[in-house]
Amino acid sequence: MSRSQSAVIVSLIVAATSLAGARQPSTAVRADPPAPAPVAKIAAARVAAFSTIMGNALDSTDGQLANVMVRLRDARFGRIVETQYTDQSGIFTFKAVDPGSYIVEILANDDTILAASQLLNVNAGETASTVVKLPFKVPPFAGMTASTPSAYALVLEAVATGITALVPTAPISPNQ
Repeated sequence: MSRSQSAVIVSLIVAATSLAGARQPSTAVRADPPAPAPVAKIAAARVAAFSTIMGNALDSTDGQLANVMVRLRDARFGRIVETQYTDQSGIFTFKAVDPGSYIVEILANDDTILAASQLLNVNAGETASTVVKLPFKVPPFAGMTASTPSAYALVLEAVATGITALVPTAPISPNQ
């Protein structure tokens, strides 16, 4: 064998050895798998994905409505998300709410809706605040004697002062 032939054979053996070594994993370069995320970080990420809706329930004269049932309704689908009672100050808080559009309702004892909030839009991690206020009560016979509460008050004042009948002195119809 000539020197050139033996040099070619040696270089082929070196190349084959280096290729075989490349196929085997190197222990010096091996990296450890990533450590799992701590449970606290996962829980914080989940909490950040939810929203909070809080508010105050008031009567028609801005008094606090303590221990009154309020419920959260999903405005997109109409489903009831949660129902709870207000605290002694009339405050309520709905936690862990999915992002979306909601309405808070004040309920009577027979589950009829007495008042509703404006439309609340919340995104992930946001807190929305609202005030739900009962409307003014119209006297029970207001619809029978007059068409508006102010007209009813006028009639009551006339009766209280002794006026028994009201007679218009000018035409009340726009066509006359």
